[in-house]
Amino acid sequence: MPHTNTLLLETIKIENGKVYNIHYHQTRCNKSRKILFDSMDILSLLSHIKAPSKGLYRCRIIYDTQIRSIEYIHYQEKDIQSLKIVPSALDYRHKYADRSLLVSLMKTNSDADDILIEKNGLITDTSIANIAFYDGKKWVTPKTSLLEGTQREKLLDTGFLTKKDIKKEELPHYTQVALMNAMIGFKILESLKIYDLQGTIYDY
Repeated sequence: MPHTNTLLLETIKIENGKVYNIHYHQTRCNKSRKILFDSMDILSLLSHIKAPSKGLYRCRIIYDTQIRSIEYIHYQEKDIQSLKIVPSALDYRHKYADRSLLVSLMKTNSDADDILIEKNGLITDTSIANIAFYDGKKWVTPKTSLLEGTQREKLLDTGFLTKKDIKKEELPHYTQVALMNAMIGFKILESLKIYDLQGTIYDY
């Protein structure tokens, strides 16, 4: 049954007129529209984008069966030095425009720069990015992601990332942490603290 009142979101990086990873955004758009709205047509994202020629922008496209709005927002990266592990049963398998549940979780756990959501005992994502951990040989990303992000999909396709179930108790086994999304690409975090509700701290 189509969710006819559901609005979806694509956030696309545009820098100096170049549109990044459009194939992965288009693939997710096609998949979500087919699942949620039974839409079999292709909603061409690129044909609706008018990329600014200079500067770094976050192109924010709201859509359902058709495109509802497009915004071009100057991008400023958020500095992440701490993540708080927060248990939640949140369902965000599609990139919904309504992020109120994520915002609520952030507000009630505002003592960290961002939250790291734990679902059914497994690490998933932060509120704004997929996450990856380095085990000394390879980068692994949670198999149980909240959202199949476009940058995550690209790095899985190239073989750079491997999927793995990750529990918080296993975090000391890893030496580095990276966040990834459409805007930041793949960014290794320096001097990061991850901590849980019980006060256990994992330093990177």
